[in-house]
Amino acid sequence: MVKEEARKRGGQKGNNNAVKHGFYSKVLDEAGKLDYETAAGVDGIDDEIALLRVKIKSVLEKDPENVKLIMQATNTLAGLVRTRFNTTREQQKGLREAIGKVIREVALPLGINVASTAIGKRI
Repeated sequence: MVKEEARKRGGQKGNNNAVKHGFYSKVLDEAGKLDYETAAGVDGIDDEIALLRVKIKSVLEKDPENVKLIMQATNTLAGLVRTRFNTTREQQKGLREAIGKVIREVALPLGINVASTAIGKRI
C-alpha cells in the first residue's frame, strides 16, 4: 500500500481554483490564465530575479532619467536577492554597494550624474 502525503493548508499542487474562481479570474484573459498556471508551477524566485535584472537594464538604456522607477526596481531586486539567499545585514550592505556600482557604471556613460540623484544619495 502506498502512503499518501499529508495535505497542506490551502490549494494543493495543480489546483487551478485561483485562476478559475479567484481574485484575478475576472481580469485575466485566456493567455493570462495560461501564464498564471505556468508561473504558479515555478518554485523559487530565480526567474523573477533574472527578469527584474533584464528590466532594470532596459530602463537604464531607454529611460535613464526615470530615477524613481530605477530605485524602486533596484530596491525590489535587493529584496528578492535578500529573500532568495537569506542574506545578513553585512551582505545586504555589500549588495547595495554592488548595485550602486553597476548603476554608476551604466549611468555615467549615458551622461547621468548619479551623485546628484536619489541613486547617488541612497547608495
